[in-house]
Amino acid sequence: MKKKSVNAMEVAKLANVSQSTVSRVFTPGSNVSEKTKEKVMEAASFLGYRPNALARGLIMNKTNMVGLAMREIQNPFYHEVLGKFTKGLREKGYHVLFVYTENDEIQQEEITQFLEYNVEGVIVTDALLSSNVVTQLQESNIPVILFNRYSHELSCHSVSCDNYSAAWQIADYLYEQGCRRLAYITGRKNTSTSQDRQRGFCDYLQAKGVKVIIEEGNYTYEGAYKAALNLLKRNERPEAIFGANDITALGALDAAKSLQLSIPEDVTVVGFDNIEMAAWPANSLTTWEQPVDEMVKITIETLINQINKKQVDAKPKLVSGKLIKRDSTKKSKVVDK
Repeated sequence: MKKKSVNAMEVAKLANVSQSTVSRVFTPGSNVSEKTKEKVMEAASFLGYRPNALARGLIMNKTNMVGLAMREIQNPFYHEVLGKFTKGLREKGYHVLFVYTENDEIQQEEITQFLEYNVEGVIVTDALLSSNVVTQLQESNIPVILFNRYSHELSCHSVSCDNYSAAWQIADYLYEQGCRRLAYITGRKNTSTSQDRQRGFCDYLQAKGVKVIIEEGNYTYEGAYKAALNLLKRNERPEAIFGANDITALGALDAAKSLQLSIPEDVTVVGFDNIEMAAWPANSLTTWEQPVDEMVKITIETLINQINKKQVDAKPKLVSGKLIKRDSTKKSKVVDK
């Protein structure tokens, strides 16, 4: 026989407090005296009460739930990001409502889930948002923050790596190694991450009088593999390939190996993100490490400040990273410029 569940009203009656007080006791960060908290917890323990987060949210008008929209679930970088957000928000007393979007742009039915569950804020990682969607959420007092991307058209906060500066430094590193024929395999062209990496890389090399060959990779292994084959079969193949992310660079690495080319003697490859696979001995990929922990921390703090009405003006936040040198690039040397 199924055991009857105990509700907050029964706990409140036994503890001689209001139902809203019971809800506050089980809400992280709520202002409740130690004496009252102890009384409620004893009653809850005696009755075997387990709080219902959704019901508590209806009573308190505070769900402690944050929506997280993500598209690239196959990219190990975003697997790591999801785990870090879940852990970081849980430590702050928040739960994550995860929504996987199959489209480049978040759809209305996906936003409806956030509204129906009365989330207190929304984090968007790699999907696109329209201004109408941002307006709709903000009119419902739901702040939005973009992670690992930004948009000048949207009035919301964003936190991302300084992709332009990072790509500039990658170009400088390869140029100083003596590379003069260089290629860039793009991510999705409508994302700020790929655009900024391409601009930083090309701007540096253009200033040096070096033209960059561009191939589209779409942030996928398959797309990058095909793009790299096109590059490496040219009469004058590139001396170095910069992939818009690590998955792109790994596709380029495998394409080079399929042509029996030596890494880095025949071609140098650099990625972006520093996912775990980049460090595997078979890959040993030189890459730019995004400061994910710092980016996640800033994103969570900014969102909670917005939820608590402590931060109003929307602005982008850029965070620096660092180059991780491995065997896919040559050892540094001084060359004639």
